[in-house]
Amino acid sequence: MFSLTVAAITFGVIFLAELPDKTALAGLMLGTRYRASYVFCGVAAAFLVHVALAIAAGSVLTLLPHRWVQGVVGLLFLAGAAVLLFKKGEDEEEVKAPADQSFWKVAGAGFMLILVAEFGDLTQIMTANLAARYDDPIGVGVGAVLGLWAVGAIGILGGRTLMKHVPLRLITKVAAAVMVLLAGFSLYEAFAG
Repeated sequence: MFSLTVAAITFGVIFLAELPDKTALAGLMLGTRYRASYVFCGVAAAFLVHVALAIAAGSVLTLLPHRWVQGVVGLLFLAGAAVLLFKKGEDEEEVKAPADQSFWKVAGAGFMLILVAEFGDLTQIMTANLAARYDDPIGVGVGAVLGLWAVGAIGILGGRTLMKHVPLRLITKVAAAVMVLLAGFSLYEAFAG
């Protein structure tokens, strides 16, 4: 049974929880470099997978060791920061034209980034908990997917707009610094418990 109320509650909770998360940053960075519609397709598909896993697993995801999840996330953030800061062979000020990037390459990059970065994330666990609480997997699934898609779209479109006013080199350095801070926070949580 589908409840519009459950979908609306889930949308609000997931949207607010995901808005300050790494998804907006990832979408922003991908949106500065690639065609927004291609990026959104990959990001949207990854969120569908995450919500499906959360709905299917119910609250089982909450049983994963929190320290391990945070440790892996921290290492992934450090790797992402290193890639941004030490990338060679490409002029950072030159953004490739969307025609130079195939749909599958760009959508695949967005899909893989979100799939890895969001696994075991707070919103995935919240989705699993909401599905268990409301016993309405369709309502929770629709609300969660729409909330995640909205945040992804905001990040991607924000990246396109930002490129018009700020040099890519500065965006890259700021994004890498934020990733290092997020890595530090995640690794602290992993070791401090």
